[in-house]
Amino acid sequence: MATANATPAGKRRFWPSVLLAVVILIGALAWLYREPIAGYSTTGAAFGARMACSCRYIAGRGLSDCEKDFEPGMEVVFLSEDADDTARYREGFGCVLDPWEG
Repeated sequence: MATANATPAGKRRFWPSVLLAVVILIGALAWLYREPIAGYSTTGAAFGARMACSCRYIAGRGLSDCEKDFEPGMEVVFLSEDADDTARYREGFGCVLDPWEG
């Protein structure tokens, strides 16, 4: 009895190899650019904290309204009020960043 395969065996083995190569390439690029990525994320978090503090405590606006002040490209930064503040309002100084740990 003869059977016919719709997909040749060589094509089935091709896709896992391509997927593995893509995963390795993405991992290598992430490792290569890890320091700039960490620097940009730290800068974005600090900028967001400073802007949110100024908006909230100096301008007296809500956090949802403060997100309108963000620059284009800062969609990944989100604002929240939590006990571990990154920026604080200090009388006479305005909003200042806390020392960064990391």
